[in-house]
Parts: sequence; C-alpha cells; structure tokens
Amino acid sequence: MARPVMRGDDAASLYFGKVMHARLKPMDHRFSYRVMSLLIDLDRLEEADRRSPLFGVNRAALYSFHEADHGKRDGASLRAHAQRCAAGHGIDLTGGTVLLLCYPRLLGFAFNPLSVYFCHRADGELALIIYEVRNTFGDIHSYALPVKPGEASPAGIRQQQDKQFYVSPFVEMAMRYHFRIVPPAETVRLRILEIDRDGPLLAATFNGRCRALTTTALLRSFVTLPLVTLKIVAAIHWEALRLWLKGARPVARPAAADAKAITLPVGDGNQYGRLALPARAKALLVRWGP
Repeated sequence: MARPVMRGDDAASLYFGKVMHARLKPMDHRFSYRVMSLLIDLDRLEEADRRSPLFGVNRAALYSFHEADHGKRDGASLRAHAQRCAAGHGIDLTGGTVLLLCYPRLLGFAFNPLSVYFCHRADGELALIIYEVRNTFGDIHSYALPVKPGEASPAGIRQQQDKQFYVSPFVEMAMRYHFRIVPPAETVRLRILEIDRDGPLLAATFNGRCRALTTTALLRSFVTLPLVTLKIVAAIHWEALRLWLKGARPVARPAAADAKAITLPVGDGNQYGRLALPARAKALLVRWGP
C-alpha cells in the first residue's frame, strides 16, 4: 500500500507538471497547460509557513495556502475536516499523515477545480482519498473514498464514484468517475475518466515532478508561470467557448434538491479499446488508461 513520501520529509513541496483535458465524443477536443501544485502536510502548517518569505499559510504572501479555501471554507482546521470524512467511513486517522495536493493562491487568488487529500493511518497506510471538486459557480463537493483491498497496484490506485455534483455545463449528471492516482513521491500522477453509459466522455490528467519549496523555486515559477491561477480560470471559459463553437450544447444546471447521482452499471473500467471512439481518443486512453 502507498505510504506518504515527501522530498526531505518537508512540511510542503511543489509539483511542476502538465494538466491535460480531452473531450472524447461526440467531438474531439484537447488542450493542456503547465501548472505548479502544492503538496502540504495538514499537521505541519506552521512549519510550512516558515519555508520561504514568499510563501504563507493562512496569511498574505506572493504564494499562499489558506484553509478557508477548502473543506467547509470557514477557516476551520482541514485536518479535522479530513478526520470527520474518514470517521464517516469508520476510519481512524489519529497519528496518521494527511497531505493535501492543490493549487496555492498567487497574489491572493486561487481556483482549484480538483484538490486531493491523501489520508493515512498511524502506520503509514493510505486509508482514504478525498477528491474535492469545484465548479465555476462557486460550489464545492467532496467525494471521500476509502482505499479498498485490490484498488492499489504498482500502476496506481483505481477508484470509482458516481457523479453527484454539477461541474461542466456541457456534461450530463448521469456519469461515473474512474480515478487512477499514483500518490505523491518524487512524482505524482492523476487521471480521471468521466464515463457515461456508452463509455468514456472526458479524460483529465496531471503529471507532476517534485521540487523543494524554496524561494528560488517560487521565483522561477512566478517568472515561467505568470498569473497561472488566473490562466486556469480563463482557460476553463475559453475552452468552453471553443466546445460551444464545435457544437456542444449546455446542460441545464439542476437545483440542489434535484442534483442526485444516477447510478450506472459498474464495469471494470478496462473496456475502452472496444468502444467506437475516434482514433485520437483511443490513443489517449491507451496512454493514460488503466
């Protein structure tokens, strides 16, 4: 089972890499961009706050991490939030490490389409992964998934979850997420396939490489990835416009009371090669699939 690994056992580290999104049907649409992610130990926030004068925890800085951006978004302890999520599944995180992978604020602004909590028991075993999803309407939703026997392998941890939260105006609610994650160490790899009754509709990936959180690394990021948090939001809206021009049509946003998950038949997530998808889409699934 995966164990928590950070460069030099740091309280916080950086991951530089590339995010890729691909719409697989009915039109072929793909884009990618470079990002910098933060991995932070929620039990060691004071240590993380001292890593660099350019980085702050729960305070203003060039780059910063704020607990109020996550969980209940009330500024309360995110470590306690993770423990409550785990307790709901009968999991005790006492004495264990909880690591959060997310985008930091840059100049006071951040938007995290997906933040991931890696929750470990006291013996170091990865017991729970929390996928915290946001949309551009200001809503947030968490999927807390225990790591079950058979889900972890050398290729990563594979999990499934029916969609319960409206994200994209071009995607129906009757979907299932297939997650595959290689937990953070020297590298981190995340892949999400969004699947309807006929197979994969969307693929999203992040591949990052660990770097120490230092003033030099933050300055380099500021120069090479300027205003990256604003660019993420701009890219979401720009790519939505491109999809609309290609013929995608919006799906009505359900009222909160009506936003219920629609259960799809459970599959093994490995049947993509037999689907009637474009060649480019199949190539992406071969590269990023299970």
